[in-house]
Amino acid sequence: MRTVIENAAIATVDAAGTEIHSGHVVVDNEVIVAVGEGSAPAGEAGERIDGRGKLVTPGLINTHHHLYQWATRGLAADHTLFEWLVELYPIWGRLDAGITHAAATAGLARLALTGCTTIADHHYVFPRDAGDQVEALVAANDRIGTRIHVVRGSMDRGESQGGLPPDNLVEDTEAALLGTEQAIDRFHDRSANARVQIAAGPCSPFSVSERLMTGAAELARRKGVRLHTHLAETIDEEQQCLAEVGCTPAEYADKLGWLGDDVWLAHTIHLAPDAIRRMGATRTGSAHCPTSNGRIGAGIAPVRDLLDAGVPVGLGADGAASNESGGLGEELHEALLQARQRGGPRGLTTREALWMGTMGGARCLGREGEIGSIEPGKLADLAIWDLGGLRYAGITDPVAALVLGSVPPIHRLLVGGRTVVSNAELQNADEDSIARELTVASAKLRETR
Repeated sequence: MRTVIENAAIATVDAAGTEIHSGHVVVDNEVIVAVGEGSAPAGEAGERIDGRGKLVTPGLINTHHHLYQWATRGLAADHTLFEWLVELYPIWGRLDAGITHAAATAGLARLALTGCTTIADHHYVFPRDAGDQVEALVAANDRIGTRIHVVRGSMDRGESQGGLPPDNLVEDTEAALLGTEQAIDRFHDRSANARVQIAAGPCSPFSVSERLMTGAAELARRKGVRLHTHLAETIDEEQQCLAEVGCTPAEYADKLGWLGDDVWLAHTIHLAPDAIRRMGATRTGSAHCPTSNGRIGAGIAPVRDLLDAGVPVGLGADGAASNESGGLGEELHEALLQARQRGGPRGLTTREALWMGTMGGARCLGREGEIGSIEPGKLADLAIWDLGGLRYAGITDPVAALVLGSVPPIHRLLVGGRTVVSNAELQNADEDSIARELTVASAKLRETR
Protein backbone atom coordinates (compact mmCIF):
# COMPACT_ATOMS: atom_id res chain seq x y z
CA MET A 1 0.00 0.00 0.00
CA ARG A 2 1.40 3.37 -1.04
CA THR A 3 0.29 6.74 0.33
CA VAL A 4 1.37 10.15 -0.94
CA ILE A 5 0.89 13.30 1.12
CA GLU A 6 1.54 16.47 -0.90
CA ASN A 7 1.21 20.26 -0.79
CA ALA A 8 1.64 20.17 3.00
CA ALA A 9 3.80 22.01 5.48
CA ILE A 10 6.16 19.45 7.00
CA ALA A 11 8.09 19.61 10.29
CA THR A 12 10.40 16.62 10.00
CA VAL A 13 12.02 16.96 13.47
CA ASP A 14 15.18 15.45 11.99
CA ALA A 15 18.61 16.27 13.39
CA ALA A 16 18.83 19.40 11.25
CA GLY A 17 15.33 20.56 12.18
CA THR A 18 14.29 20.49 8.51
CA GLU A 19 10.97 22.17 7.75
CA ILE A 20 9.29 22.34 4.36
CA HIS A 21 6.79 25.06 3.47
CA SER A 22 5.02 22.96 0.83
CA GLY A 23 6.19 19.44 0.22
CA HIS A 24 5.45 15.74 0.07
CA VAL A 25 5.87 12.55 2.06
CA VAL A 26 5.66 9.17 0.34
CA VAL A 27 4.83 6.07 2.36
CA ASP A 28 5.28 2.51 1.11
CA ASN A 29 3.48 0.04 3.37
CA GLU A 30 4.90 0.73 6.86
CA VAL A 31 7.86 2.90 5.90
CA ILE A 32 8.56 6.46 4.77
CA VAL A 33 10.39 6.28 1.43
CA ALA A 34 10.60 9.93 0.36
CA VAL A 35 10.34 13.43 1.84
CA GLY A 36 10.87 16.58 -0.18
CA GLU A 37 9.85 19.96 -1.50
CA GLY A 38 6.95 20.40 -3.88
CA SER A 39 4.61 17.75 -5.24
CA ALA A 40 5.45 14.09 -5.42
CA PRO A 41 6.40 12.77 -8.87
CA ALA A 42 3.36 12.72 -11.16
CA GLY A 43 3.62 8.99 -11.76
CA GLU A 44 3.65 8.11 -8.05
CA ALA A 45 0.89 5.57 -7.52
CA GLY A 46 -1.26 5.11 -4.44
CA GLU A 47 -3.67 7.17 -2.36
CA ARG A 48 -2.92 10.87 -2.64
CA ILE A 49 -3.74 13.13 0.31
CA ASP A 50 -3.99 16.86 -0.39
CA GLY A 51 -2.12 18.58 2.42
CA ARG A 52 -3.01 22.19 1.63
CA GLY A 53 -3.72 23.99 4.89
CA LYS A 54 -2.25 21.06 6.83
CA LEU A 55 0.88 20.42 8.89
CA VAL A 56 2.56 17.02 8.87
CA THR A 57 4.59 16.04 11.94
CA PRO A 58 5.81 12.76 13.34
CA GLY A 59 3.15 11.05 15.40
CA LEU A 60 3.35 12.21 19.00
CA ILE A 61 4.85 9.88 21.60
CA ASN A 62 3.39 9.65 25.10
CA THR A 63 6.12 8.57 27.51
CA HIS A 64 4.02 8.19 30.66
CA HIS A 65 0.40 7.20 31.23
CA HIS A 66 -1.89 5.10 33.44
CA LEU A 67 -4.67 4.05 31.10
CA TYR A 68 -6.71 2.28 33.78
CA GLN A 69 -7.32 5.65 35.43
CA TRP A 70 -9.79 6.62 32.72
CA ALA A 71 -12.32 4.80 34.90
CA THR A 72 -11.76 7.18 37.86
CA ARG A 73 -11.58 10.64 36.33
CA GLY A 74 -12.82 13.60 38.35
CA LEU A 75 -12.21 12.14 41.82
CA ALA A 76 -10.02 13.69 44.54
CA ALA A 77 -10.10 16.91 42.56
CA ASP A 78 -8.43 19.14 45.16
CA HIS A 79 -5.84 16.86 46.74
CA THR A 80 -2.08 16.60 46.98
CA LEU A 81 -0.50 13.55 45.36
CA PHE A 82 -0.32 11.51 48.57
CA GLU A 83 -3.91 12.47 49.55
CA TRP A 84 -5.09 11.64 46.03
CA LEU A 85 -3.42 8.22 46.13
CA VAL A 86 -4.85 7.36 49.55
CA GLU A 87 -8.37 8.14 48.31
CA LEU A 88 -8.04 6.31 44.99
CA TYR A 89 -6.06 3.19 45.91
CA PRO A 90 -9.09 1.43 47.51
CA ILE A 91 -11.12 2.06 44.35
CA TRP A 92 -8.34 0.84 42.07
CA GLY A 93 -8.17 -2.29 44.20
CA ARG A 94 -11.49 -3.30 42.61
CA LEU A 95 -10.17 -3.23 39.04
CA ASP A 96 -10.71 -6.26 36.87
CA ALA A 97 -9.45 -6.97 33.36
CA GLY A 98 -12.74 -5.91 31.77
CA ILE A 99 -12.65 -2.49 33.47
CA THR A 100 -8.99 -2.05 32.54
CA HIS A 101 -9.75 -2.90 28.91
CA ALA A 102 -12.64 -0.43 28.70
CA ALA A 103 -10.60 2.33 30.35
CA ALA A 104 -7.54 1.65 28.21
CA THR A 105 -9.56 1.64 25.01
CA ALA A 106 -11.03 5.03 25.89
CA GLY A 107 -7.65 6.44 26.84
CA LEU A 108 -5.95 5.20 23.67
CA ALA A 109 -8.81 6.56 21.56
CA ARG A 110 -8.44 9.99 23.10
CA LEU A 111 -4.67 9.94 22.59
CA ALA A 112 -5.02 8.98 18.93
CA LEU A 113 -7.53 11.77 18.36
CA THR A 114 -4.91 14.22 19.68
CA GLY A 115 -2.11 13.07 17.41
CA CYS A 116 -0.47 10.33 19.48
CA THR A 117 0.79 7.15 17.81
CA THR A 118 2.91 5.54 20.57
CA ILE A 119 2.00 5.25 24.26
CA ALA A 120 4.02 4.09 27.27
CA ASP A 121 1.49 2.87 29.82
CA HIS A 122 2.73 2.32 33.38
CA HIS A 123 0.34 -0.25 34.87
CA TYR A 124 1.18 -1.12 38.47
CA VAL A 125 -2.18 -2.21 39.93
CA PHE A 126 -2.71 -5.99 39.94
CA PRO A 127 -5.60 -6.88 42.28
CA ARG A 128 -5.91 -10.53 43.17
CA ASP A 129 -8.19 -12.64 40.93
CA ALA A 130 -8.71 -9.67 38.58
CA GLY A 131 -7.79 -11.32 35.29
CA ASP A 132 -4.88 -10.64 32.96
CA GLN A 133 -4.25 -6.91 33.18
CA VAL A 134 -1.43 -6.82 30.61
CA GLU A 135 -3.47 -8.77 28.08
CA ALA A 136 -6.35 -6.31 28.58
CA LEU A 137 -4.02 -3.41 27.71
CA VAL A 138 -2.57 -5.15 24.66
CA ALA A 139 -6.05 -5.99 23.38
CA ALA A 140 -7.12 -2.35 23.76
CA ASN A 141 -4.08 -1.23 21.78
CA ASP A 142 -4.89 -3.72 19.02
CA ARG A 143 -8.42 -2.37 18.92
CA ILE A 144 -7.38 1.25 18.36
CA GLY A 145 -4.32 0.56 16.18
CA THR A 146 -1.58 2.42 18.05
CA ARG A 147 1.77 1.28 19.42
CA ILE A 148 2.08 0.55 23.13
CA HIS A 149 4.93 0.09 25.55
CA VAL A 150 3.35 -1.64 28.53
CA VAL A 151 5.42 -0.85 31.61
CA ARG A 152 4.67 -3.85 33.80
CA GLY A 153 4.57 -2.04 37.12
CA SER A 154 4.54 -3.41 40.63
CA MET A 155 4.15 -2.51 44.30
CA ASP A 156 5.26 -4.69 47.22
CA ARG A 157 5.21 -2.17 50.06
CA GLY A 158 1.78 -1.77 51.61
CA GLU A 159 0.56 0.27 54.56
CA SER A 160 1.85 -2.21 57.12
CA GLN A 161 5.39 -1.65 55.77
CA GLY A 162 5.20 2.13 55.62
CA GLY A 163 3.91 2.40 52.07
CA LEU A 164 0.79 4.17 50.80
CA PRO A 165 -1.12 1.33 49.07
CA PRO A 166 -3.47 -0.89 51.07
CA ASP A 167 -1.87 -4.26 51.83
CA ASN A 168 -4.41 -6.08 49.67
CA LEU A 169 -3.25 -4.14 46.59
CA VAL A 170 0.46 -4.99 46.71
CA GLU A 171 2.19 -8.10 45.40
CA ASP A 172 4.79 -10.33 46.95
CA THR A 173 8.21 -9.19 45.72
CA GLU A 174 9.06 -12.41 43.93
CA ALA A 175 5.57 -12.67 42.45
CA ALA A 176 5.93 -9.14 41.04
CA LEU A 177 9.27 -10.00 39.45
CA LEU A 178 7.87 -13.22 38.04
CA GLY A 179 4.85 -11.40 36.64
CA THR A 180 7.15 -8.90 34.95
CA GLU A 181 9.27 -11.63 33.42
CA GLN A 182 6.20 -13.48 32.17
CA ALA A 183 4.87 -10.29 30.53
CA ILE A 184 8.22 -9.80 28.77
CA ASP A 185 8.35 -13.40 27.56
CA ARG A 186 4.78 -13.35 26.32
CA PHE A 187 4.35 -9.90 24.78
CA HIS A 188 7.67 -8.12 24.14
CA ASP A 189 8.33 -7.70 20.41
CA ARG A 190 11.96 -6.92 19.59
CA SER A 191 11.38 -6.14 15.90
CA ALA A 192 11.89 -2.62 14.53
CA ASN A 193 8.20 -2.25 13.68
CA ALA A 194 6.96 -3.56 17.05
CA ARG A 195 3.42 -2.65 18.04
CA VAL A 196 3.88 -3.98 21.60
CA GLN A 197 6.90 -3.79 23.85
CA ILE A 198 7.29 -4.37 27.59
CA ALA A 199 9.34 -2.50 30.18
CA ALA A 200 9.93 -3.15 33.88
CA GLY A 201 8.43 -0.54 36.18
CA PRO A 202 8.28 -0.70 39.98
CA CYS A 203 5.84 2.07 40.84
CA SER A 204 7.87 4.48 42.99
CA PRO A 205 10.38 4.50 45.86
CA PHE A 206 7.61 5.02 48.43
CA SER A 207 5.55 2.03 47.32
CA VAL A 208 8.20 -0.60 46.60
CA SER A 209 11.06 -2.25 48.47
CA GLU A 210 14.72 -1.89 47.67
CA ARG A 211 14.72 -5.56 46.70
CA LEU A 212 12.03 -4.94 44.08
CA MET A 213 13.90 -1.94 42.66
CA THR A 214 17.19 -3.81 42.31
CA GLY A 215 15.51 -7.04 41.19
CA ALA A 216 13.58 -5.25 38.46
CA ALA A 217 16.76 -3.58 37.21
CA GLU A 218 18.59 -6.89 37.07
CA LEU A 219 15.66 -8.56 35.32
CA ALA A 220 15.26 -5.79 32.74
CA ARG A 221 18.93 -5.80 31.84
CA ARG A 222 19.05 -9.57 31.63
CA LYS A 223 16.05 -9.51 29.29
CA GLY A 224 17.17 -6.46 27.31
CA VAL A 225 14.15 -4.25 28.08
CA ARG A 226 13.88 -0.76 29.49
CA LEU A 227 13.24 0.52 33.02
CA HIS A 228 10.72 3.10 34.19
CA THR A 229 9.47 4.49 37.50
CA HIS A 230 8.10 7.65 39.11
CA LEU A 231 10.80 9.83 40.67
CA ALA A 232 11.13 13.22 42.37
CA GLU A 233 7.48 14.12 41.79
CA THR A 234 6.71 15.87 45.09
CA ILE A 235 8.33 17.40 48.15
CA ASP A 236 6.51 14.77 50.26
CA GLU A 237 8.37 12.06 48.37
CA GLU A 238 11.72 13.74 48.97
CA GLN A 239 11.05 14.18 52.66
CA GLN A 240 10.01 10.55 53.05
CA CYS A 241 13.06 9.34 51.14
CA LEU A 242 15.42 11.47 53.24
CA ALA A 243 13.83 10.17 56.44
CA GLU A 244 13.91 6.51 55.42
CA VAL A 245 17.13 6.07 53.46
CA GLY A 246 19.05 9.27 54.15
CA CYS A 247 19.23 10.56 50.59
CA THR A 248 17.10 12.22 47.92
CA PRO A 249 15.04 10.13 45.47
CA ALA A 250 17.55 10.85 42.69
CA GLU A 251 20.47 9.76 44.88
CA TYR A 252 18.55 6.65 45.89
CA ALA A 253 17.87 5.77 42.25
CA ASP A 254 21.55 6.19 41.43
CA LYS A 255 22.56 4.00 44.36
CA LEU A 256 20.24 1.22 43.16
CA GLY A 257 21.47 1.27 39.56
CA TRP A 258 18.46 3.15 38.27
CA LEU A 259 20.27 5.74 36.17
CA GLY A 260 21.36 4.85 32.65
CA ASP A 261 20.50 5.09 28.97
CA ASP A 262 17.99 2.26 29.35
CA VAL A 263 16.00 4.16 32.03
CA TRP A 264 13.42 6.91 31.81
CA LEU A 265 11.85 8.50 34.87
CA ALA A 266 8.42 10.11 35.24
CA HIS A 267 8.08 13.72 36.48
CA THR A 268 11.63 14.55 37.78
CA ILE A 269 10.41 17.84 39.25
CA HIS A 270 12.40 18.20 42.46
CA LEU A 271 16.00 17.71 41.36
CA ALA A 272 19.18 19.27 42.68
CA PRO A 273 21.65 20.58 40.07
CA ASP A 274 23.95 17.62 40.70
CA ALA A 275 21.08 15.20 39.99
CA ILE A 276 20.33 16.94 36.70
CA ARG A 277 23.97 16.73 35.67
CA ARG A 278 24.07 13.06 36.64
CA MET A 279 20.96 12.31 34.57
CA GLY A 280 22.56 14.05 31.60
CA ALA A 281 25.85 12.20 32.01
CA THR A 282 24.10 8.82 32.15
CA ARG A 283 21.57 9.71 29.41
CA THR A 284 18.69 8.87 31.75
CA GLY A 285 15.41 10.00 30.20
CA SER A 286 12.67 12.14 31.72
CA ALA A 287 8.93 11.94 31.05
CA HIS A 288 7.63 15.47 31.60
CA CYS A 289 3.91 15.60 32.51
CA PRO A 290 3.00 19.30 32.71
CA THR A 291 -0.80 19.10 32.94
CA SER A 292 -0.78 16.38 35.58
CA ASN A 293 1.90 18.17 37.56
CA GLY A 294 -0.29 21.27 37.56
CA ARG A 295 -3.47 19.36 38.43
CA ILE A 296 -1.81 17.78 41.48
CA GLY A 297 0.13 20.96 42.32
CA ALA A 298 3.40 19.03 42.38
CA GLY A 299 5.56 21.79 40.90
CA ILE A 300 7.17 22.73 37.60
CA ALA A 301 9.91 20.46 36.26
CA PRO A 302 13.28 22.06 35.38
CA VAL A 303 12.92 21.22 31.69
CA ARG A 304 15.33 23.88 30.44
CA ASP A 305 18.06 22.63 32.77
CA LEU A 306 17.38 19.00 31.84
CA LEU A 307 17.61 19.72 28.11
CA ASP A 308 20.77 21.78 28.55
CA ALA A 309 22.34 18.90 30.49
CA GLY A 310 21.66 16.51 27.60
CA VAL A 311 18.79 14.62 29.24
CA PRO A 312 16.37 13.03 26.74
CA VAL A 313 13.07 14.67 27.71
CA GLY A 314 9.75 13.39 26.40
CA LEU A 315 6.16 14.35 27.18
CA GLY A 316 3.57 12.40 29.12
CA ALA A 317 -0.16 12.88 29.53
CA ASP A 318 -0.06 10.85 32.77
CA GLY A 319 -3.09 9.05 34.14
CA ALA A 320 -6.48 10.55 33.36
CA ALA A 321 -7.33 10.67 37.07
CA SER A 322 -4.77 13.49 37.31
CA ASN A 323 -5.30 14.85 33.77
CA GLU A 324 -8.93 14.48 32.87
CA SER A 325 -8.39 15.73 29.30
CA GLY A 326 -6.13 12.75 28.59
CA GLY A 327 -4.80 14.01 25.26
CA LEU A 328 -1.20 14.52 24.22
CA GLY A 329 -1.50 17.37 21.74
CA GLU A 330 -2.18 19.86 24.53
CA GLU A 331 0.96 18.80 26.39
CA LEU A 332 3.06 20.60 23.75
CA HIS A 333 1.31 23.83 24.76
CA GLU A 334 1.38 23.15 28.50
CA ALA A 335 5.07 22.21 28.45
CA LEU A 336 5.94 25.48 26.77
CA LEU A 337 3.84 27.57 29.16
CA GLN A 338 5.26 25.94 32.29
CA ALA A 339 8.85 26.21 31.09
CA ARG A 340 8.35 29.90 30.41
CA GLN A 341 6.69 30.44 33.77
CA ARG A 342 9.82 29.00 35.32
CA GLY A 343 12.49 30.46 33.01
CA GLY A 344 11.02 33.30 30.97
CA PRO A 345 10.22 33.40 27.24
CA ARG A 346 13.39 31.50 26.37
CA GLY A 347 12.58 28.71 28.79
CA LEU A 348 11.36 26.58 25.87
CA THR A 349 10.88 27.26 22.17
CA THR A 350 8.00 26.05 20.03
CA ARG A 351 10.37 23.72 18.15
CA GLU A 352 11.74 22.29 21.39
CA ALA A 353 8.20 21.56 22.57
CA LEU A 354 7.53 19.65 19.34
CA TRP A 355 10.88 17.84 19.65
CA MET A 356 9.99 16.70 23.17
CA GLY A 357 6.65 15.36 21.94
CA THR A 358 8.33 13.38 19.15
CA MET A 359 12.09 12.68 19.08
CA GLY A 360 12.50 13.28 22.80
CA GLY A 361 9.87 10.63 23.45
CA ALA A 362 11.46 8.25 20.97
CA ARG A 363 14.78 8.57 22.80
CA CYS A 364 13.14 7.88 26.16
CA LEU A 365 11.68 4.67 24.75
CA GLY A 366 14.87 3.65 22.93
CA ARG A 367 13.24 3.90 19.50
CA GLU A 368 14.89 6.96 17.96
CA GLY A 369 16.04 4.85 15.01
CA GLU A 370 12.47 3.87 14.13
CA ILE A 371 10.05 6.66 15.07
CA GLY A 372 10.05 10.29 16.20
CA SER A 373 11.03 12.05 12.95
CA ILE A 374 9.99 12.11 9.28
CA GLU A 375 12.88 10.58 7.38
CA PRO A 376 13.20 7.90 4.68
CA GLY A 377 13.57 4.48 6.25
CA LYS A 378 11.63 5.32 9.40
CA LEU A 379 8.23 3.93 10.26
CA ALA A 380 5.32 5.92 8.83
CA ASP A 381 3.89 7.16 12.12
CA LEU A 382 2.52 10.52 10.98
CA ALA A 383 0.06 13.14 12.19
CA ILE A 384 -1.58 15.44 9.66
CA TRP A 385 -3.02 18.42 11.52
CA ASP A 386 -5.80 20.55 9.98
CA LEU A 387 -4.85 24.20 10.39
CA GLY A 388 -7.79 25.65 8.48
CA GLY A 389 -10.58 27.81 9.85
CA LEU A 390 -10.91 30.65 12.33
CA ARG A 391 -8.66 29.21 15.05
CA TYR A 392 -5.51 29.39 12.90
CA ALA A 393 -6.36 32.04 10.31
CA GLY A 394 -3.48 34.46 9.84
CA ILE A 395 -0.84 32.36 11.65
CA THR A 396 1.85 31.89 9.03
CA ASP A 397 4.08 29.61 11.14
CA PRO A 398 2.36 26.19 11.27
CA VAL A 399 4.49 24.90 14.16
CA ALA A 400 3.58 27.98 16.19
CA ALA A 401 -0.08 27.34 15.34
CA LEU A 402 0.23 23.76 16.62
CA VAL A 403 2.12 24.53 19.83
CA LEU A 404 0.71 27.92 20.81
CA GLY A 405 -2.89 27.47 19.66
CA SER A 406 -5.59 25.02 20.62
CA VAL A 407 -5.08 21.42 19.56
CA PRO A 408 -5.97 21.16 15.84
CA PRO A 409 -8.24 18.44 14.51
CA ILE A 410 -6.46 15.40 13.10
CA HIS A 411 -7.01 15.17 9.35
CA ARG A 412 -5.21 11.83 9.24
CA LEU A 413 -3.20 9.77 11.73
CA LEU A 414 -1.03 6.99 10.33
CA VAL A 415 0.61 4.29 12.42
CA GLY A 416 2.96 2.21 10.33
CA GLY A 417 1.20 3.57 7.26
CA ARG A 418 -2.23 2.41 8.42
CA THR A 419 -4.96 4.98 9.01
CA VAL A 420 -6.07 5.16 12.64
CA VAL A 421 -7.85 8.54 12.52
CA SER A 422 -9.39 10.21 9.46
CA ASN A 423 -11.16 13.57 9.52
CA ALA A 424 -11.06 13.58 13.34
CA GLU A 425 -12.81 10.19 13.57
CA LEU A 426 -11.46 6.84 14.71
CA GLN A 427 -11.25 4.28 11.91
CA ASN A 428 -10.86 1.02 13.83
CA ALA A 429 -13.39 1.54 16.61
CA ASP A 430 -16.57 3.48 17.32
CA GLU A 431 -16.16 6.42 19.70
CA ASP A 432 -19.74 6.28 21.00
CA SER A 433 -19.46 2.57 21.78
CA ILE A 434 -16.18 3.15 23.59
CA ALA A 435 -17.78 5.92 25.67
CA ARG A 436 -20.69 3.67 26.63
CA GLU A 437 -18.36 0.84 27.64
CA LEU A 438 -16.30 3.23 29.76
CA THR A 439 -19.40 4.61 31.49
CA VAL A 440 -20.52 1.10 32.45
CA ALA A 441 -17.03 0.08 33.60
CA SER A 442 -16.57 3.24 35.65
CA ALA A 443 -19.92 2.79 37.38
CA LYS A 444 -19.09 -0.84 38.16
CA LEU A 445 -15.74 0.13 39.65
CA ARG A 446 -17.14 2.87 41.86
CA GLU A 447 -20.19 0.95 43.03
CA THR A 448 -18.51 -2.38 43.85
CA ARG A 449 -18.05 -2.96 47.55
